[in-house]
Amino acid sequence: MIKKLKNNILQLLIAIALVYLAVVISIYFYQRKLLYHPNENNYFGDKLTVDVENVKIQTSDGLSLNGWFHEKDLQNLKTLVFFHGNAGTLDNRIYKLNHFRDIDINFLIIAWRGFSGNEGKPTEEGLYIDGRSTVNWIINKGVKEENIILYGESLGTGIATEIAQNKKYGGLILETPFTSMVAAAKNFYPYLPVSILLKDRYENDKKIENINMPIMVLHGKKDTIVPFAMGQKIFEISKEPKYSYFTEYDNHMMEYDEQLITALKRFFTSLN
Repeated sequence: MIKKLKNNILQLLIAIALVYLAVVISIYFYQRKLLYHPNENNYFGDKLTVDVENVKIQTSDGLSLNGWFHEKDLQNLKTLVFFHGNAGTLDNRIYKLNHFRDIDINFLIIAWRGFSGNEGKPTEEGLYIDGRSTVNWIINKGVKEENIILYGESLGTGIATEIAQNKKYGGLILETPFTSMVAAAKNFYPYLPVSILLKDRYENDKKIENINMPIMVLHGKKDTIVPFAMGQKIFEISKEPKYSYFTEYDNHMMEYDEQLITALKRFFTSLN
């Protein structure tokens, strides 16, 4: 009787181990499907009220990226280079971009490889190439490094921090930044060895020390995707001059209201 019970327990443990192993293997091979969501459209239907030019950005590895370029005055105004998050199309950022119509700033936003009809598949290294190629495109338009402001939204903060290292851009804006993708993934998959499994790591916390430009961090305390504590940590370890816009009730995609726009304008003014 005892021997049979031991055998049953052993078989149960083996079955659990096999199921766990199957889950781990599945997560490993499909992890980029879980991280990148080009077809997810949470903010859709807004009408673009700011004039933009549809542009194509050629990457250093031969891809062509769709982008929107809003030009007011490239010589006398700063240019915002916007790196969006891990989900949706350019249209999903219209509710943000429309606010820049009445601000003295140029902007360029691009869609990542595999997003908004672009060819290619998103990976960490691939998105770094996309980001650098985008900055090179705007520099080739005659914009100086010190007149470029990088803006990272969620996943885009990983690309913005990577590119900002050891550069002399005008400024860096991080909206709902995470410390690292490993740390963020542990919140969703605490039962998995994500530090071993994860391919795309986006280690923002290790790169901040290499950034020597004014930084602004935006984060809502009710963020259910990236814990507010991560944005707070990024702010704490950033070098001066640094600015924060922390709100009590914003979730992951922050409310682009008058208060946030005023905070952005103050940051832009501080860079002049």
